[in-house]
Amino acid sequence: MYEYKYVETSLGGFFTSATHRETIDEYAKQGWRLVQVLPTNYNGNGKPGEYEIIFERVIQQEG
Repeated sequence: MYEYKYVETSLGGFFTSATHRETIDEYAKQGWRLVQVLPTNYNGNGKPGEYEIIFERVIQQEG
């Protein structure tokens, strides 16, 4: 069985820098595996501005 984590991130803009690589690296160190990246918010030109990164990892079953 798997558990999932959904993390919102941005690819940056005029005044901000992208943080997606740092987010992926941070969760990978904790044992999470990248499943998919989904755009969640678009600007007026149709370009995605915000994303949801989906991670999964195996649930350790006791017993």
